[in-house]
Amino acid sequence: MIDAPFRPFDTALDQDEALSQLRAAVDGADDGELYLERRRSEAIVFDDGRVKTASYDASEGFGLRAVRGETAGYAHSTEISEASLTRAVETARLAVGDGGGSWADAPQPTNVRLYSDANPMDDAAFPVKIETLREIDAFARDLDSRVVQVTASLAAACQEVEILRPEGTLVRDVRPMTRLNVSVIVEENGRRESGSHGGGGRIGLTGLIDRTQWQATTREALRIALVNLEAEAAPAGVMDVVLGPGWPGVLLHEAVGHGLEGDFNRKKTSAFAGLMGQRVAAPGVTVLDDGTIPDRRGSISFDDEGTPSGKNVLIEDGILVGYMQDRQNARLMGVPATGNGRRQSYAHIPMPRMTNTYMLGGEAAPADILAGLEDGIYAVGFGGGQVDITNGKFVFSCTEAYRVKNGQVGAPVKGATLIGDGPTAMQQIRAIGNDMALDPGIGNCGKAGQWVPVGVGQPTLRIGGLTVGGSA
Repeated sequence: MIDAPFRPFDTALDQDEALSQLRAAVDGADDGELYLERRRSEAIVFDDGRVKTASYDASEGFGLRAVRGETAGYAHSTEISEASLTRAVETARLAVGDGGGSWADAPQPTNVRLYSDANPMDDAAFPVKIETLREIDAFARDLDSRVVQVTASLAAACQEVEILRPEGTLVRDVRPMTRLNVSVIVEENGRRESGSHGGGGRIGLTGLIDRTQWQATTREALRIALVNLEAEAAPAGVMDVVLGPGWPGVLLHEAVGHGLEGDFNRKKTSAFAGLMGQRVAAPGVTVLDDGTIPDRRGSISFDDEGTPSGKNVLIEDGILVGYMQDRQNARLMGVPATGNGRRQSYAHIPMPRMTNTYMLGGEAAPADILAGLEDGIYAVGFGGGQVDITNGKFVFSCTEAYRVKNGQVGAPVKGATLIGDGPTAMQQIRAIGNDMALDPGIGNCGKAGQWVPVGVGQPTLRIGGLTVGGSA
């Protein structure tokens, strides 16, 4: 547990000396920073009636970066000391070389707090957490005799960050994170199916382990499992697809969001490169990346370079109007940084990353969107997917989907995959619901080997001409 606030400059480092070392590292560079981090995390998995794992992890360290042009020198260490910092300076300077330069303008300061700075691991004693998971297991089994296995997990973490910039600015942030997840396997007549549900965010554990909350989560996991137990083989072919609100926004995140990160567009490896100011989606489609939503999983008071998080419009009424930028990429493209410079930890260099990426709602009633679908699929839940950033081609598997004929939602289908490409799919959006929702707080995003928490969201959408892979 965190016994005292993370203050490396009060203990392990002298701040004036650290600033002097940082300035030596970025002498002649465009930019750079000293990033210090301490992270504590706890995870408990209760599986099939017993505690399967209970883990506690603690780490701390620093990362020193010097940036010049497209090159960055980076050194990191688990030892926060002047000796380690001195060695890091020598490494980071290898990217700078000789030659003069001036530092980029510093980020504007912010006093905005988007979440509590309390450590969520302290919200409940360890025995209480174990007992909550045990109650979830018993509750799920009591709900339906077809339940044969239950896996419930509870996770909490607290990340403390300090960023020292060469102009002398020091910013601090404490970032809590929690998540509860329940997975259920049901069996009937020799057939087994599963369902899972969960949620969380930059919130305390108290709400997640409240009986009303975890019972609702468990009921939803069981509902999905029972739907899949009745599912028929999914059809195959090209057809219109209606996507449900909330978590199905993960398709938007992957097929479009990554393609709007600035580095891919500067390097012209994105399907959206060179299209600024042009129509890239159907009229009415507006997509934002917003890291300023209080308590959300993808929110950050400021990014991992010290830039305040922003509410950034990427596509407005179908027109491409912005990319997500970190400081280095923004400088190279001659645009402002957007607060999207993120890193997994002190051992990783920052890059343009999403926060909470979502599409705004339209005017159509969801029931009317479904009523207008003559022959297609209604996809409510998604599992894994793959995307090629260069052309936007994607493949996503559905965890909950239904056959729709003549506007009537019919039997659930199993094994459905959605195949298409982001740019084309965005142009083929034929209806936008008025029910925009964010996901329950379960997203993680991978890029270049780094993982960060994110959020997604969208309203009910009808997309034309997607390829549905199935077995019927």
